[in-house]
Amino acid sequence: MSSRAEHWDSECDVAVLGCGAAGMAGAIEAHDAGARVAIFDKMPAGREGGNTRVSGGICFDNVNAERAAVYLRNLCGDFELPEEVILAWARETAANTDWLTRLGAQLGHVPGYLPEYPELEGSECYGGYLGIKGVMGGGLLFEFLYEQVRKRGIPIHLETPARELVQDLETGAILGVVTEHLGQLVRVRAKSGVILATGGFENNPQMTRDYLNIANAGIWGSPAATGDGHRMAQKIGASFWHMGNMMTYVGIKVSEFEAGFPISLHGAQAFIFVGPEGKRFTSESLQSRHGHALVNGRYELWPTQPMHVIFDESARLSGPLGPMSSPLGPADIQTDNISTFAIGWNLLIENYRWSADNSTEVAKGWIKRADTIDDLARDIGVDPTVLTNTLRRYNADCHAGNDSQYDRDPATLVALEKPPFYYFSGPPLVAWSNGGPRRNEHGEVLDAFGVVLPGLFAAGSVSSTYSWCKDGGFHIADALAFGRIAGRTAAARSKMTTS
Repeated sequence: MSSRAEHWDSECDVAVLGCGAAGMAGAIEAHDAGARVAIFDKMPAGREGGNTRVSGGICFDNVNAERAAVYLRNLCGDFELPEEVILAWARETAANTDWLTRLGAQLGHVPGYLPEYPELEGSECYGGYLGIKGVMGGGLLFEFLYEQVRKRGIPIHLETPARELVQDLETGAILGVVTEHLGQLVRVRAKSGVILATGGFENNPQMTRDYLNIANAGIWGSPAATGDGHRMAQKIGASFWHMGNMMTYVGIKVSEFEAGFPISLHGAQAFIFVGPEGKRFTSESLQSRHGHALVNGRYELWPTQPMHVIFDESARLSGPLGPMSSPLGPADIQTDNISTFAIGWNLLIENYRWSADNSTEVAKGWIKRADTIDDLARDIGVDPTVLTNTLRRYNADCHAGNDSQYDRDPATLVALEKPPFYYFSGPPLVAWSNGGPRRNEHGEVLDAFGVVLPGLFAAGSVSSTYSWCKDGGFHIADALAFGRIAGRTAAARSKMTTS
């Protein structure tokens, strides 16, 4: 888009697109550095804030920046990051605690959380989870940052999606952004820059097929994550990085809600995963480490493929498979059972509480019921003999205390024998996509030749640092760190000379 005869409807120094952790951190930092800031979010009141609003809202406590850099290098594995980005990440994630404390946050450790990759050098940097008042979930970090934005008088324009970046075709510089409000296009001049903090692309079916190789994916978090920032950046020539990286959950996608339900099977041990031919294909006790599991000596994305999750009556009665909790305090969070966490779109935004014995969800048809294994096999379209043999072998292994196929943890081997039987089917839910516009250590977006696109910045899930493995609390820590970096850099940028 040419800059020469532009008409502007409004003007600021820094335009921030999105009001999750990255966007609000960037807005606060830019404002406190003296810039005039405006935030634009596509969602209406009560639904804004991206995945930050419905996540655990915790960041990891980086207790040693030098060792954190070592840890991140090892987590990247074969997917190396620029050393300057690693060092900036290590330095700024270590500074998150002081920054939040200076803003007035009362931080506390959520007990019981250790590094998920203790075998990797540098993991000793990991000091656990830090949350507002030591609480995980409940939208507390979002509410704290939102209040900080309001206290500063930074305008937040809701129901105002960004449609296009305005670029000087001669210099490549980003001059502003075209937004839309109430059906009208609004041209916003951003004299010092635009910060993309629009979230991921997990709710864009074409992009999840193209980049994540998952068809018909459900989502865990905000429906706003449709790749808006990615497309705008792509249009003006941005390079992309690690677009195939993600975090997924086993879950149920339902027609009644935009987001799906992450499912916890920790308490319901009488269950198996089967593929389209009716056979088990993996150990169901694989430890998902924020999107990866150790498989055959390698860290692999997990889960990535559609499956049928089959369980029996004893498993149904063992407790809720979906989220039903209220916000929890430090003493309440002692388990990895996702049903106890006050997280997720449907729990916190749609206010849906899963039934204690899963009976409501069976009645709704979200969980299917079958009186016999033969009936279940016919329902899912597999050969009843094959599925019967699958169950027979699994149950025999349970009674023997040893998974002869996939070495499932013996403590989880509970025979699947008590009818009726239940199942749900489908691809995993995508919690976050990680890839997006490539950026440097200053949060500046780069073009296909590694050259800075002047005036364009990115932070958060639109351009996550993580090229491969990531630990708990890393997403929020990264969003805060590079949001602050982008805000500082944008505020310090020389004023545009073009008009």
